[in-house]
Amino acid sequence: MSSFIFSGEMLTSFQKWFADGLRQKLESKGYRMIESPQETARLVLNFADPQSPRPYRRKAQATYVVTLIESNTVPESILRAGYPILIRALSNLLIYIVRTSDVFETYFVTLEQGYYRVPYEAGQEDVYFDKILERLEPLATSNLIINNDFHQDLPEELWEGDEVTEKVRQAGNKIEAMNLWPAPFPIQEILPPEDFRHVKRLYGIGGLSYGNLSARKDSTRFWMSGSGVNKGNLRQIGQDMLLIKGFDSDRNTMLLSVPPNVQPRRVSVDAIEHWMIYTEHPEVGAIVHIHAWMEGIPSTQINYPCGTVELAKAVAELVRQADDPTRAVIGLKNHGLTITGRDLDDIFERIEGRIIPQVPMA
Repeated sequence: MSSFIFSGEMLTSFQKWFADGLRQKLESKGYRMIESPQETARLVLNFADPQSPRPYRRKAQATYVVTLIESNTVPESILRAGYPILIRALSNLLIYIVRTSDVFETYFVTLEQGYYRVPYEAGQEDVYFDKILERLEPLATSNLIINNDFHQDLPEELWEGDEVTEKVRQAGNKIEAMNLWPAPFPIQEILPPEDFRHVKRLYGIGGLSYGNLSARKDSTRFWMSGSGVNKGNLRQIGQDMLLIKGFDSDRNTMLLSVPPNVQPRRVSVDAIEHWMIYTEHPEVGAIVHIHAWMEGIPSTQINYPCGTVELAKAVAELVRQADDPTRAVIGLKNHGLTITGRDLDDIFERIEGRIIPQVPMA
């Protein structure tokens, strides 16, 4: 049974109304509210002051934090106003509620730098909280695969890369030229040093950078971009690009081969998704994930977080259903695209002129 907890201080009667309505909805669906701070909750709803949001300090990677703020003014841009709060609060999601004498709007701001609105109609509280829970449930039920097990067994002839990593590097440059790599978000400039160290310690990241790419090395291994790196300048083996050799399902851990002379960086959080696709489809030679869109494509229906088994399975199922799994284009709801190809050149030939930079939010 998934558990949840409320954190922070509820500053207004509205926030207490919101917490009570959400608690009733969660409990009616079988979720358990925990009281003891010694227990680890799967879902945390953190009430915060928008002027100085205090983060909830996770004790485990698989705890998802949703911060809620209330504003009495309508911002010029929800994303510009909400995204820094999302980062300062160390959250996976931000609920930004605007309440004035004339307005009651609820917005969800995502780490993918998008947002969407949940409408409220007077007298329709039950419908409203159903919609809120629909957005939160993927967080409360998903399983994150983020741990890496580094083995210093990369053959010496690969310490400087090979022809495959050169193609990955060139592809990263090409996507940069297409302006499809959102700039890494400078979280170290927003977070206090202590919070930044906490994030690095928990997740092994140095910044928020969206999208990734990979290419098959052989029947069991593939090269993939690292987490939080500048994908327009992929060079260092073991940091910018890493060789994935397997997945340990007992420990929910990706297995990687790295050089002995490099302090390794975690591979992209979407490694589990790429691993599933390469394992099932031996003829897939490359995969690109970008935060963009294309018309007329199949899409996942639930907005699962990056790096979760649930998202990986949902994408893998759609790849499996494609007419040609080696050349699939799959939409990730409110997120972006996963594109398979026989090689990286094949992917670029098929998407050229069809990419929509802005992911539609629904």
